[in-house]
Amino acid sequence: MTTTAVPGSKSLTARALFLAACAPGTSTLHRPLRSDDTEAFAGGLRAMGHRVTTAGDRWTVEGSGAGPGASAGREVAEVNCRDAATAGRFLPALAAAGHSAVRFDGSAQLRARPVAPVVTALRSLGADIRYEGADGRLPLTVAGRGLRGGFLRLDAGLSSQFLTALLLAGPLMERELVVETTDLVSVPYVDMTLSLMRHFGAEAEREGQVFTVRPRPYHPSDYRVEPDASTASYFLAAAAVTGRTVTVPGLGDSSRQGDVEFARVLERMGARVRIAPDAITVTGPRRLRGVRVVMRDISDTMPTLAAIAPFADGPVHITDVYNTRVKECDRLDACAQNLLQLGVPVEVGRDWIRVHPSTPHPGLVRCRGDHRIAMGFSITGLRTAGVQLDDPGCVKKTFPGFHAALAGLRREWGLN
Repeated sequence: MTTTAVPGSKSLTARALFLAACAPGTSTLHRPLRSDDTEAFAGGLRAMGHRVTTAGDRWTVEGSGAGPGASAGREVAEVNCRDAATAGRFLPALAAAGHSAVRFDGSAQLRARPVAPVVTALRSLGADIRYEGADGRLPLTVAGRGLRGGFLRLDAGLSSQFLTALLLAGPLMERELVVETTDLVSVPYVDMTLSLMRHFGAEAEREGQVFTVRPRPYHPSDYRVEPDASTASYFLAAAAVTGRTVTVPGLGDSSRQGDVEFARVLERMGARVRIAPDAITVTGPRRLRGVRVVMRDISDTMPTLAAIAPFADGPVHITDVYNTRVKECDRLDACAQNLLQLGVPVEVGRDWIRVHPSTPHPGLVRCRGDHRIAMGFSITGLRTAGVQLDDPGCVKKTFPGFHAALAGLRREWGLN
């Protein structure tokens, strides 16, 4: 049995940084994820006037207690979100709750991703936000003047991050925030947000599609970031597709991360799965079974499943994942085109993909700058010699050490 340590959750690290910045006093994050996305988030907080120290496995944040601090001596603070959608969507809400001007921009990839739902919602709560280019996209400038709170409706069908941004800022508003959502995707990420907010002292509730957050100060806290369940999916899939056994410690049945459920998908495909309180173990079968699975709430693991689907004994049909078309790239199209490039029969629709049993042949995977395409198809390469990535370095977004970790597995399993 192989044990593979997975770095901290990107989603939890970003949320904890936000909350720590809002809590008056010193908060400490233990074992946060160090990656391009989380460094962009921390850098954004610094640009907004917060003191953030990212040394080793203990990051500290000196929170202001009332949205952004002073704009680091500048009339308008400049935040470079790089590729990080969490920074580009969460931090404008923090800026709007404060009283200083902040300009947000990012990479060409991030500029292509939508922010309109959260901007429209923040404007309805009193925010002054101006687009500098195309409507609904970065760059934009927030002239912070506080948020009044109140009731609003939000279409959350493209991303749960828009709702999360509003919820995180809720306790900083003048009065109670009530958000009624429609078409909510990635529900576990929202439940994760609420749990973490309560850890930092917030009063936040959910009844079905309605979320209520009361105005009250956050309090500083120590917080241990658990391993990233989306990242764990690659190593669990590696065991499943090679017939080996792997254990990922630090994740278990009490995790708030929805992508832990990816292990159950592998179980339906014939893998032996054990989810203990503090570890997940997967042992691969002789051959995976075909499966039809709704991945609406675990859509970040869709590329992982698509990448190993050719090795199943029947079609793998993945449904209800339209929101993956507006991620770092159009992931449905990227998966379909790369599988076709490897000789795998594929059908694809607006919100689904069906992968047929096949023996992939060597070929070049076009990652489109997307870390999840790169990591997912690296697992295909465990069974198919000659699978190469055109941009292996894009994994720095969430797991700079991914290729070294996978190479370690290959050596231990004798797959080199």
